[in-house]
Amino acid sequence: MSGLDPRTPVLVGVGQCTRRWAGEGIAPDPQTLRADAARLAIDDCGAAGVAAAIDRVMVVRSMDDSVPGVPQPFGRCANPPGTLAEDLGLGAVDAAYSFAGGDQPQALVNEAVDAIFAGEVRAVLIAGAEATATLKAATRAGQTLDWSRSSTANFTDRGMGPWLLSPYEIANGLGRPPVTYPAIEHALRGRWGLSRAAHGALMAQLWAGLSQIAAANPHSQFPTERSADFLATPSAENYPVADPYLKWHVAQDAVNQGAALVLTSAGEADRLGIGRAQRIYLHGYAAAADRVPTERPDLSRSRATELVLARALSSAGKVTADIALFDLYSCFPCAVFIAAEALGLDWRVTPLTVTGGLPFFGGPGNGYALHAIATMAERLRAQRGDFGLVLANGGFLSKEAAGVYSAQPAADWAPVSSDDLARDIAADDVPVLVTGPAEARIETYTVAFTKGVPTRGYVIGKTAEGARILARNVRDDAAILAALLADDPLGRIATIAHDGRANIITAIRSAA
Repeated sequence: MSGLDPRTPVLVGVGQCTRRWAGEGIAPDPQTLRADAARLAIDDCGAAGVAAAIDRVMVVRSMDDSVPGVPQPFGRCANPPGTLAEDLGLGAVDAAYSFAGGDQPQALVNEAVDAIFAGEVRAVLIAGAEATATLKAATRAGQTLDWSRSSTANFTDRGMGPWLLSPYEIANGLGRPPVTYPAIEHALRGRWGLSRAAHGALMAQLWAGLSQIAAANPHSQFPTERSADFLATPSAENYPVADPYLKWHVAQDAVNQGAALVLTSAGEADRLGIGRAQRIYLHGYAAAADRVPTERPDLSRSRATELVLARALSSAGKVTADIALFDLYSCFPCAVFIAAEALGLDWRVTPLTVTGGLPFFGGPGNGYALHAIATMAERLRAQRGDFGLVLANGGFLSKEAAGVYSAQPAADWAPVSSDDLARDIAADDVPVLVTGPAEARIETYTVAFTKGVPTRGYVIGKTAEGARILARNVRDDAAILAALLADDPLGRIATIAHDGRANIITAIRSAA
């Protein structure tokens, strides 16, 4: 292409696969799903010789390798990127297994385009897959599978990455995403001044729109359109998980899904004979990590989300109004609400996913955003004058990565630094965290359910001196659980003791 720097990075191939398995025939496994998606991505390039040009393979870390101590009854592949390279017959490649986190697909794209522009690599394959649906179905049926097949080739295992919760948070009740995100959701509801019922209606309306898109997506694991009434109403099929969330408010991990991307330079694409119609350009991008949840100045906002979206747009020379297509990470409603707010988007007017989102398209662990990028590329190939934005999220709005894509070439492409975003976040004031005894005005809260029964509640509050405190109830303390589920605890006063291990909620009363 005349005038385009041949070093300009370009996305040239995408592949996705979704498998449904009911216990008969060959069971989908993560290695096979990754390889199938990668073959589709290589074939999608539409040119011979692409596989031979791939000299770096990056695999998004599986969820089984992202949670310490999680059972792996069928064994584990010890070298996912090396195994993928061998399955594809790529020969010796630079191979890396990513950090944990749903931000990683876009973060790996950001890393890949820098390496391509610098001439460090010719072509990069990024892939990921989960077979949690197989695991659950086989376990229920008492079947034994073997997922331990693994290459002995050299690779870099980047490990889990930084801890996303502090020891203070873990000791006092925060943990799994379906327990931590509700605190962000209720804090957002409080800032917006909404009742529980009003906010529940908004969540249901937002999610109904996502399910409509998922129902039309052939790659969706759960392609059923859900009404706002269904999504707002507790039922046997939509039971409470953690207040305010019901089952279909959260990412669904029982999927067999894989996705892959192939990136190279414009010059290499020319040499390989990859057609212009296949090429998608990354115009702007950014990534940043936030503080752990209790150390954020405002629990209802995500500084990392705000800064990353702003930098991705500005580095592309765009504003929100220039973007036609969006995929905002949708593990929980608050993640979408907060990102849409940062972008100034009205989600009632503008669709905020191209896939259908993690609850309805499917939530393949850390790899969901690979599907978002792949789907975005397919859409932009058909809408050649448009731009699309993908936001990928890891942890508890802990790590964000974003990219602005288009079929239009990116003139004068140059790498984008996000180093100053980390400095901006580090400069924020950090709340003082304290232990009991204390009295605190409740900033946010939740109650977790087990099989439909409330079992554990926690609150985050501010003391009269302005310090923050996190506390939980003694398990099955019916009075505290009832107080947290009745009316609206926001703004009420929690009395908190300390039992030598954790802060414990002993009473909740109305503010004076």
